[in-house]
Amino acid sequence: MKLKLDLHDIFNRGQDIDRALRGIMDEAVAKKATLVEIIPGKGSGQLKKRVLRFLDQKDVKQLYHRVEKDSKNFGRLFVHFRWK
Repeated sequence: MKLKLDLHDIFNRGQDIDRALRGIMDEAVAKKATLVEIIPGKGSGQLKKRVLRFLDQKDVKQLYHRVEKDSKNFGRLFVHFRWK
């Protein structure tokens, strides 16, 4: 199962970004998704940095297996999960 989160609509609303990221991570855990695609967009890169900082938080980091930056599309991240 693959989930997708597009942050284009809320790029300038900090609390909404955090809420959306937390929501998609919780949904991925609840549904045991194997992959979450997060689209911060290309822009200046600030939103992508914010997403990476969110994913690097200790409580969030323990939920997923690894983060992959899309080599073909700078404005996209993949969060991989491993379920036992």
